[in-house]
Amino acid sequence: MPNRWRKTISREKLPDVLMPGLDLVFVGTAAGRRSAAVGAYYAHPGNRFWRTLFDVGLTPRLFAPHEFSDLVKLGIGFTDMAKLASGMDHEIDPEQFDVPRFEAAMDRCRPRAIAFTSKKAASVFLGQPTGRLALGRQPRPHKRSEIFVLTSPSGAATRYWSVEPWQELAAFLGRAG
Repeated sequence: MPNRWRKTISREKLPDVLMPGLDLVFVGTAAGRRSAAVGAYYAHPGNRFWRTLFDVGLTPRLFAPHEFSDLVKLGIGFTDMAKLASGMDHEIDPEQFDVPRFEAAMDRCRPRAIAFTSKKAASVFLGQPTGRLALGRQPRPHKRSEIFVLTSPSGAATRYWSVEPWQELAAFLGRAG
């Protein structure tokens, strides 16, 4: 892994992949158990993340979880709201969320779009209950970045799955397949 993405805090579950000028940053709540164990974003075999990126046209080929740092070449970055935690959303202690760290990171990289892959992460950032959050593009941008709330690609969220918010994101970025 390139030096610039090494973990800056030894307790972080996954390193941020962030740099100025990104088109898109995916934001999760925290690393899942499998992702934390193998050191790669969206690594559980039942997770739809990588297949969906390819299917909606956000990537030109199907990437594997261990290739996550390669997506920066496509203008795609990664982070989580709770960098020191791992597990399912309902297992993450509210004190683990670091909104000021996230805000500072977004101010530095200034992506065109910020896409939350969980309603929990979006609700923490936007200060709204998950039940009030609509999926898709949000009515107000964050500074210069458009905000999208996507359906969770986790296998545990199968009954809520919808590809439409992901397609909306790809269309916004001009990458719809």
